Amino acid sequence: MTRHFAAAALGAALALPAALAAPQEARGQDALVSFEALAPGIALKAAQAALEHCTAQGYQTGITVTDRFGTPQVFLRERFAGAHVYETSFRKAWTAASFGDPTSMLEENTRADNDTNAIRDLSLVLALGGGMPIESGDGALVGAIGVSGAPTPEADDECAQAGIDAIFDDIAF
Repeated sequence: MTRHFAAAALGAALALPAALAAPQEARGQDALVSFEALAPGIALKAAQAALEHCTAQGYQTGITVTDRFGTPQVFLRERFAGAHVYETSFRKAWTAASFGDPTSMLEENTRADNDTNAIRDLSLVLALGGGMPIESGDGALVGAIGVSGAPTPEADDECAQAGIDAIFDDIAF
């Protein structure tokens, strides 16, 4: 019985590379994935603009800009912003990058009476306004921005939008 199992496993292992090999016509274009991401200087420009907007309103905030996968590229904070702004701005940006929607929309769509409420149980999801996806001119997700520390989620959204507006001409092609 052991020999039969070993023979079957060996046969499956030998067949596996052939099964995984792409047909000749599928290679090339379908074998690699390409994507756009924010250059570090553009991510910094968005964060600075969001922080400046918040500061002008008298808010002590933290700003995180992530790449399209939710990996942080930039974090800036006002000197008197609370310690929590690092985590919350990152989680808002991560959530916006992950779902491709503003976190204020996710907050509405995942309330307790909604079937999608369990999304809130994911460890990094923060369904609270202040996180926005950043899209290039052709609608491709290129990053996300999260703001924390303004007095309301709507004010966090305004600051995030100011950051996106500051780089619009750089990414709208």
